[in-house]
Amino acid sequence: MSVSIVKIGASNVGLLERVAADVFDGPLEPERLGDFLADRRHILIVALADGLVVGQASGMEYLHPDKPPQFFFNEVGVSPDWSSRGIGRRLSGALIEEARARGCESIWLATAVDNAPAHRCFEAVPGGEPPQMCRIYAWDFAD
Repeated sequence: MSVSIVKIGASNVGLLERVAADVFDGPLEPERLGDFLADRRHILIVALADGLVVGQASGMEYLHPDKPPQFFFNEVGVSPDWSSRGIGRRLSGALIEEARARGCESIWLATAVDNAPAHRCFEAVPGGEPPQMCRIYAWDFAD
């Protein structure tokens, strides 16, 4: 079965009505989805197989007052039933092309050191630099 890569916008948001298990971290919330898509700096790209969303990648154009635009990869998710087929790599490549088209001069992301599937995915995308060790600090305000 062939898989197509599609950028989601207001005109085709209905494609998100059929999503395979574990593509997103949780159920899509219409209001949050609407807010995400309304911001022109946000990008959501999906992988479709026979009308079913089997993967997704999201990111955003990130602006600084002292440097050119950058692009931040938020996440890449592929249904376990569809993993190891190059879908994550294709989704990542589509985000990179979108970032280039927007004039972003660099792209960055962070992933857990022990996230082997993410490492395989991002290492397969041509043109990336070797990963750097870093620390990520997080604040969680949800209770």
